[in-house]
Amino acid sequence: MNFVTIKRFLIVSAGLFIIWFIIHTTFVIIDGLNDELKSVDAAVVLGNKVEVNGQPSERLKARLDRSVELYNRGYFTNIIVSGGIGKEGFDEATVMKSYLIEKGIPEDKIIEDSNGYNSYMTAQNTSKIMNELKIDSVMIITQYFHVSRTKLAFRKMDLDEVYSAHAKIFEFRDIYSIIREFPAYYKYLFK
Repeated sequence: MNFVTIKRFLIVSAGLFIIWFIIHTTFVIIDGLNDELKSVDAAVVLGNKVEVNGQPSERLKARLDRSVELYNRGYFTNIIVSGGIGKEGFDEATVMKSYLIEKGIPEDKIIEDSNGYNSYMTAQNTSKIMNELKIDSVMIITQYFHVSRTKLAFRKMDLDEVYSAHAKIFEFRDIYSIIREFPAYYKYLFK
């Protein structure tokens, strides 16, 4: 191959990659913003940063507030809070549970998963919890850009009834998060 052929190949490949990225990202955004509100057995709220003062970050509060809203509207009777111990030293699941209790959710309706260090682990742990509780359906609550990959992880655990609702928060850093979701989705797809 000569230099011109290689250059043309690289330009076409880059163009196709950009087109695929745009199509994929558009699908992820539309999927994430299109809530699937169904009556389910439990909601799963995915963890996020806890601030150094021990309070949930704004992103995490938005997820938790959405779960309170949907719980109060009768979409589910149990809430699984899933997260790990962040660099700030707090157990996200414990902080999440405390926040929900403060918002009026009965303590016995909240199930802690302190080993949900990433979305895939949350899906694995939720699958085990659902088997133990003999429940079949779940609603994922997270940021809109995170919904598609999280549903993929849950479906890889052979969970068929997986629905979603997005937290009502939009931040400038979503641009970074949306870009990051592209490789992360395919990492989960081929896992």
